[in-house]
Amino acid sequence: MRIATVKTNQGEETAIRTASGFIPVSAINTQHNKNWATDLWSILQLEQLPKINTWYRAGGKELLETAIEGVISNENAHFGPLYRHPSKIWGIGLNYVEHAGDLSEKAPTLAPASFAKFDTTLIGPGDEICIPLQSERTTAEAELGIVFGKKCKNIEEANWLDVVAGFTTLLDMTAEDLLAPNPRYLTRSKNFDTFFSFGPELVTPDEIDDVLKLNVATVLNGAIHAQNTVSNMTFPPPFLVSFHTKVATMLPGDIICTGTPRAAKISDGDIAECRIDGFMPLINPVIDLKINK
Repeated sequence: MRIATVKTNQGEETAIRTASGFIPVSAINTQHNKNWATDLWSILQLEQLPKINTWYRAGGKELLETAIEGVISNENAHFGPLYRHPSKIWGIGLNYVEHAGDLSEKAPTLAPASFAKFDTTLIGPGDEICIPLQSERTTAEAELGIVFGKKCKNIEEANWLDVVAGFTTLLDMTAEDLLAPNPRYLTRSKNFDTFFSFGPELVTPDEIDDVLKLNVATVLNGAIHAQNTVSNMTFPPPFLVSFHTKVATMLPGDIICTGTPRAAKISDGDIAECRIDGFMPLINPVIDLKINK
């Protein structure tokens, strides 16, 4: 199942993606006598996503594909972030060896280079990434995101998918010039407003044959800046899920950003993009606050 947060007259609503467009859960509730929450955050907190997906895979998909009422066409769909206030966003630095060269650093080998991002950095598809006044070199980094679907602790790698709601596209930004003088400046360089975009869709694990075979690409102005395969990560998704649940209790809606193939320097007027095989692309325009005061 593929779900998105679409903007409607009622605000931001969760919708299921079909071949012809997006059907809000509110319309599904009305047409099929369901009582599911209508925003993804609540769906995750109530752990309703498995129930919705079970209905979808047991005939709901066919019902939605033939639906006429309530469909938002692909051309008319406008997206918000999947949700706005995750309790935790874990970033993973330099998880592809090639990315270490961007910052003239050695890739970690003993444990992931984890860092935290605040929910005030969060934007959605089409929202502007703002290069801050303090930075002359800000980069955008395409990443595969892992979204947790349940409260969990001390999960083993073999069971990692049991706690994963799905996967999404991410753009993680860094003020690299502020980080360069000292790695202890990482938190500041990662947490300016608009420095985390995610969406437009959450893809449930059953839609993906093999996560490790996905290609992730950082795209700038329509051209691929860098691309790599998830299997080339130093610390792959099963390890990241297990490792971080052994650090902190993970809650529904918590996110792990799994690392980027390479960061692209962004400038005023650029279009930054995350592309992952089989996912809708995540696209954000860039403005420089030093120019657009």
